[in-house]
Amino acid sequence: MFIDQLDEIMPKQIDHEAYRLELARKAAPLFSELGYSGLGMRRVAEALGLSKSALYHYFPNKKSLFLACTETVMAQMTSEAGANDASQVPASALVDFARSLEPGFAAEISLLFDYLRGKTGEEIASDPAMKLANDQLRGHVRSLAGSEAADSVLCLLMGTLLMRHFTGGTLDYETILPALKKLT
Repeated sequence: MFIDQLDEIMPKQIDHEAYRLELARKAAPLFSELGYSGLGMRRVAEALGLSKSALYHYFPNKKSLFLACTETVMAQMTSEAGANDASQVPASALVDFARSLEPGFAAEISLLFDYLRGKTGEEIASDPAMKLANDQLRGHVRSLAGSEAADSVLCLLMGTLLMRHFTGGTLDYETILPALKKLT
């Protein structure tokens, strides 16, 4: 009886890290929709149903929120991409990986260019969000194509995604299969 009453008067225990990750997961689409420069912390707080001060409790600035969003997006992307059929030849698995990136590719590339606008090469190379995204992408491609071919394959896949976007999706993935087979 006493324990039940105690539960009623004691404040709930909040897993702050899990809540922080949930906020980042919910904020990520806002960045994709509105861009980095088009989104302020006040707008994020409103969209998440928080006060600005509550949002700042978890993320001291927009850059830290963007990094957390990048972490959640990359974790989701690589876990979904990791579901490839293990019996697939590497070239087919790589094409499947590129296909899995395509639905959100245009928005993500637009967001990245907005985020990187005005930064020097040195700043981009040392940016934590860029390092994380590059490491995750390279790691996944390395697992499919091997270490030696990973960067070449990643360039081919990213170029293909860009060209598919620029051609309205008319460029066929089959055009890169011979090159992928040579690289892997």
